Amino acid sequence: MNKVLEKISLMGIVPVVKINDAKDAAPLAKALCDGGLPCAEVTFRTDAAKDAIRIMTKEYPDMLIGAGTVLTTEQADEAISAGASFIVSPGLNPEVVKHCVDRGIPITPGCSNPSDIETAISFGLDVVKFFPAEAAGGLPMIKAMSAPYTGVKYMPTGGINASNMNNYLAFPKIIACGGSWMVTDKLIADGKFGEITRLTSEAVMTMLGFEVRHIGINTESKTEADSLALAFDRLFGFKTTDAPGNVGYFAGDGIELLFDKKVFTGEHGHIAILTNSIERARFHLGLKGVKFLDETARYDENGICTFLYLDGLYSGFTIHLSRRR
Repeated sequence: MNKVLEKISLMGIVPVVKINDAKDAAPLAKALCDGGLPCAEVTFRTDAAKDAIRIMTKEYPDMLIGAGTVLTTEQADEAISAGASFIVSPGLNPEVVKHCVDRGIPITPGCSNPSDIETAISFGLDVVKFFPAEAAGGLPMIKAMSAPYTGVKYMPTGGINASNMNNYLAFPKIIACGGSWMVTDKLIADGKFGEITRLTSEAVMTMLGFEVRHIGINTESKTEADSLALAFDRLFGFKTTDAPGNVGYFAGDGIELLFDKKVFTGEHGHIAILTNSIERARFHLGLKGVKFLDETARYDENGICTFLYLDGLYSGFTIHLSRRR
């Protein structure tokens, strides 16, 4: 997969924006960055698109800015000259696709049936836009098409929102979802950039799905762990089970009592946080300056990260991420 598309996959959400006035480009870019999504697909549905892309890429060079609704090779050239790093089209126009491929810029053309997919493959593409997603059959249609086209991945757009986004992203053939619910035309026109930041941050948190899985408490000995486990059972009915690796016990689902000093924990213990995707969580937490301990990472048989510790202590506790199954 192209490196730009790999970065889009880590972001998970591509805000699809329509800018009617180029003066809104910079404050919109800031609002998206402040909300945790340094990315935008600026649609060529207005005359301001080219100038908006130029402004956003100049003032926020770390953002990933693409052009959407690109219908002609001329529009593609305008977008590229303005600084766009990827091109998106609502359908598959062979002339536009070939032009972008020849210029070496990633393009994700709109595909909604097997014939479109085969045409995209003939141009060497391995990621396509599925559009209009909900109207064209949604996730069931994507899953059906994925069976014969195992090497193709999708970026669904159209009808995607906070309520159905994670259903799409849970399918491994989907790299990201495009959507405009956090950047509606009205919010931009009314200058409500603070609200855009709030909705963007909310979208990121919804996608990541952070939730406390359990608290790990360090004990001095197996005897102390036994005693605490019995106490939690007697007081609250939290049944005791062995922790994996014979390092301690679980009291119910939310408390781990550790007696093995070799377990990687802080002074007091650790906090386990569930997330829908450790790869995406790592990217978005990294935007906030969080670092990770690569040597603690674990992977499943498909190479997907299932476990990872954050670097540092939090009031004497370490924190690790666990992938929700």
